[in-house]
Amino acid sequence: MAYAAPLFAFDVRYVIELILLVFALVVQGIALVHAITQRSDAFSAIGTLPKGGWIAILAVCLVLTLLGFGPISLFGLVGIAAGLIYLLDVRVGLRDLSDGKGFW
Repeated sequence: MAYAAPLFAFDVRYVIELILLVFALVVQGIALVHAITQRSDAFSAIGTLPKGGWIAILAVCLVLTLLGFGPISLFGLVGIAAGLIYLLDVRVGLRDLSDGKGFW
């Protein structure tokens, strides 16, 4: 009975890491696909890194996350941050540039 608590803690940690891994792969994958499908001159128009820079950052982080470093490693956390920055900042700027409607 005394061994049930440590085993439960490992199960909880495994589930949390699995959820974070799926989240990291989804965020990085969506960001990478979106970056690939955009025009390269739009990135310089909004004043951010060039298209090749974003693709390199997102692709390297996605590959390192897939190779087993996981979402809790340094590469995984940088990958999650890069994907979220791209999706929450750069993608919005690209959308505003192409739509012409602004944020609202």
